[in-house]
Amino acid sequence: MADKKQKKTYILKIDSDKCKGCELCIEFCPKDVLELSKNLNKKGSKYSVMARPDDCIGCRACVLMCPDVCIELFEVEQEDK
Repeated sequence: MADKKQKKTYILKIDSDKCKGCELCIEFCPKDVLELSKNLNKKGSKYSVMARPDDCIGCRACVLMCPDVCIELFEVEQEDK
């Protein structure tokens, strides 16, 4: 029986209504995971979205840089096939 490896993946929960679109999370992401949405939130601002989730390394740079505390990072383990 082959050993199955656990691959860590990460999901960002971004509160789009609180985000003011300052782009600090986008600027400081070392893997270019985030980008601004094409849509506007209730405040009339574009907000950050996780455009390339497979590239996220879980470094938390986006979480730490967000001045409005709009971003949460969650680790999800998945089996490598």
